Amino acid sequence: MTELAAKRALITGGSRGIGKAIALAYAKLGVRVALTYRQDEASAREAVAQIEAGGGSAVALQADVRDAASIAQMVDAANRSLGQIDILVNNAGVATPKPWQQLDADDWNATLATNLTSAFLVTQALAPGMVARGWGRLIMVSSVAAQLGGVIGPHYAASKAGMIGLAHGYAMLLAKTGVTSNAIAPALIETDMIAGNPNIRRDTIPVGRFGTADEVAQVAVLLAENGYLNGQTINVNGGWYMSS
Repeated sequence: MTELAAKRALITGGSRGIGKAIALAYAKLGVRVALTYRQDEASAREAVAQIEAGGGSAVALQADVRDAASIAQMVDAANRSLGQIDILVNNAGVATPKPWQQLDADDWNATLATNLTSAFLVTQALAPGMVARGWGRLIMVSSVAAQLGGVIGPHYAASKAGMIGLAHGYAMLLAKTGVTSNAIAPALIETDMIAGNPNIRRDTIPVGRFGTADEVAQVAVLLAENGYLNGQTINVNGGWYMSS
C-alpha cells in the first residue's frame, strides 16, 4: 500500500480502455474507485467485479457527461457511495473521425460537450471539497491531438487542447491548496477508440507500436502520488510528439 490507500477516485468513462486501466491500477494501491459509464453497463459491472476480485473496492455509476443534471447526480452518488472524492480523472470522451469539410455545429457541440465541458463541470463540483481538505488530484486525459492535430479532426483536437488549458487554469488557481492539476496526452493507445479509423497506423509512432492502456495508467498513478507535479502535460505517445 502507498499513501493513496483509502483515497477515493472518480474516473469518468472508466468502464473500458484507458479509464478501466486507471481504475484497476488505482484499486491495486488501495484507492476506492467510482467509475462512470453512459450506456455499457455490462462493461462497467465487469470492471467493478475485476476490481473486487482483486480485493479492491469499486462502484459503477451511470451518467451522461453531456448533461449537467446527470453530472450532478453522478457526483452526489459517488460522494454517498465512497465519501468525498480525492482524485478526479476526467477521461470520458468521444472520437468521431469525419472529413473536416463535413463537420458541422452538431459535431462540434457534441464533441466539446463530452470531452471538455464535462471535465469543467465535474471538476467544479469536486475541486472545492479537495481544497477544503487540503489534498486533491485533478487529472485530464487529453491527447496528442491537442499538440499535433491528430487523426480524428479539428473538433476533437480543439476539445483535447481545451483540456490542457483547463488543467493549466486549475493548476495556477489551486497551487497553494494541496490540490494539483495535470494532463496526460496519450497517442494511439490500443483501445476500441482507434479501431476502424484508416488514418491510424502503427508506423505513425516512432517506436513502431501502439501504446497500451496500462502504460497510460502508470502515469495516472504517478500524478496521483506526486504532489509536486503541477500544471504539466505528460506525453505518452511513443515519441510522436517530443516536448522540451
